[in-house]
Amino acid sequence: MGKERMAVALAMACNCAANREGSESENTDARLSDRLENRRSFTTQPCGSCNSCRKIESNIHPDIIRLKPSGPFIKIDQIRVLCQTLAMKPYEAGVRVVIISDAQALNPAAGNALLKVLEEPPARTVLILIATHTSDLLPTIVSRCQPVRFNPISRANLESVLVRDHGLDAADATIIAAMAAGSVSRALRMYRSQWIKRRNWLITEMESLSTGSLNRLLAFGNQLAAQKDDLPDALEVLKSWLRDLVIAKLHPDRIVNRDLDSKLLQLSPKMSLPSLLSKFETIQSTQNAIQAGTNIRLAMESMVLKLSQC
Repeated sequence: MGKERMAVALAMACNCAANREGSESENTDARLSDRLENRRSFTTQPCGSCNSCRKIESNIHPDIIRLKPSGPFIKIDQIRVLCQTLAMKPYEAGVRVVIISDAQALNPAAGNALLKVLEEPPARTVLILIATHTSDLLPTIVSRCQPVRFNPISRANLESVLVRDHGLDAADATIIAAMAAGSVSRALRMYRSQWIKRRNWLITEMESLSTGSLNRLLAFGNQLAAQKDDLPDALEVLKSWLRDLVIAKLHPDRIVNRDLDSKLLQLSPKMSLPSLLSKFETIQSTQNAIQAGTNIRLAMESMVLKLSQC
């Protein structure tokens, strides 16, 4: 079970009829909230069949709030709307649950706006921040949260889950599992967005940067910038390709893009290690600049021009 699914399961457990001790009264809601705040146990699993569980599972429960990035960031306007919502009492839930996905995408203004709510959450409200690493969050946010760490799913197990439970082709499952960093939700997102086709396009464009005209370079940068929702994954694809070109020199058995290993082994000897590391650092610094609020189109154009010269 991944982070997203676990957060939903917790929201269901908090509001499942089996945990309400047979009553829908306000006093029952208070007892349920007290149980959560004092870490007293719920039933092992939410029932999944009561009205509350079905609403949460279908993502239509009015008191289970899902917040995701708008483009590459979670913006301050989204947090302001959230705070306005939390100022009101829950409509029907015993415990209102806010699930903030990709919390590392909180820009500094949004992160600071969230601090007061994290420090003093409204009654009967739980906030869950899902992030890749605590180091990606503001220290002031981390200090107000209780970390729960999830180990990544092994590549072999992830392949098995994708094939058995989601019907992926075995070859596609192998490629995606290698790139999904142990995350089922990320793997499924990659599959649904035709990620392999997009990865191949990105790699082809990356290879042609050094010989491309200025107009073509800027066009590639603008294409990246125009697809804001896919930009974080696109930059990770480019980094994984550069990483594999370095790894191919040292430990070919550790290549991530395994379906392209013959191509990597052919190209890697032709490229110098300093050049590859310089390109990797260029992409990393661009990611940091975007996280700090730099104009995305200008950042992409600058990155592409620098990559063409490394």
